[in-house]
Amino acid sequence: MAVPAEQQETAADGDGAAEFERHRPLLLGLAYRFLGSMWDAEDVVQDACVRWLGIDRDEVRVPRAFLIKMVSRLALDQLRSARVTREAYTGPWLPEPVATGALGPMDTAELRDTVAFATVHLMERLTPPERAVFVLREAFELPYEEIADILGVSVPHCRQLQRRAGQHLADGRERFTPAEEDHVKLFTRFLEAAREGDLGALTDLLSEDVVAWNDGGGRVRSALRPVIGRTKVLAFITGLLNRYAIGATRVVDANGAPALFTSLDDRSQITLLDVRDGRVHGIYAVLNPDKLGHVMA
Repeated sequence: MAVPAEQQETAADGDGAAEFERHRPLLLGLAYRFLGSMWDAEDVVQDACVRWLGIDRDEVRVPRAFLIKMVSRLALDQLRSARVTREAYTGPWLPEPVATGALGPMDTAELRDTVAFATVHLMERLTPPERAVFVLREAFELPYEEIADILGVSVPHCRQLQRRAGQHLADGRERFTPAEEDHVKLFTRFLEAAREGDLGALTDLLSEDVVAWNDGGGRVRSALRPVIGRTKVLAFITGLLNRYAIGATRVVDANGAPALFTSLDDRSQITLLDVRDGRVHGIYAVLNPDKLGHVMA
């Protein structure tokens, strides 16, 4: 007996939804690398889901490649508009920290490195096309021909964009990436020294050119400019310890590394570290409550 057309359509939609859900973690990780915001990444991926369910999927030979192309284009459009908003942001704009398990597959070193908080922050230096090429080539190892098709440019232009991206990121990425165990040990030492107000230990842990960024987004009082240099960062940390009573603290796993959740009086924050050659080169404190939901959930 023939299956009614309405039931066939429902079954096809169900198969399409299941196919999309198989790729959702990868697509979320892809969009996050483009945008540095899981809220925006979720919007992009949901938009892609609606579009996917509305097309003739019989024409799609490789769903994964098709969905990567669709999400990349949507995320690139979103990134272009987001940059305008970020230029008017109050104080330094930092990426949204995200629980590592929500960032999709981490099967390769490149997939892990491109969600590291310091790397996502550095990618703000790139133009949207540079960032797109860098993410698709570095993390997902797409051939230049596919990337050129996604961006609507030539292959030589893609290669040029990749070279530019590498040049813009060179200073921040030419570093020794510590093993997870070493990162945890240094993070623990930093936490203990900060809790105890041990300035000698903190001095040993910080590089001379360490920079501390604080993102309150105008929602929470925070430093409106990066704090640069060991002496100024030590003074800044000392001032915080003297001004605020530290409440609950716990270590969470965010962007592939340990991060510290801290309650300071009536506010909370997530602190992440950029570790190079056994020292802390970057301190990222995210205080904007709008950016804490995807790591505290």
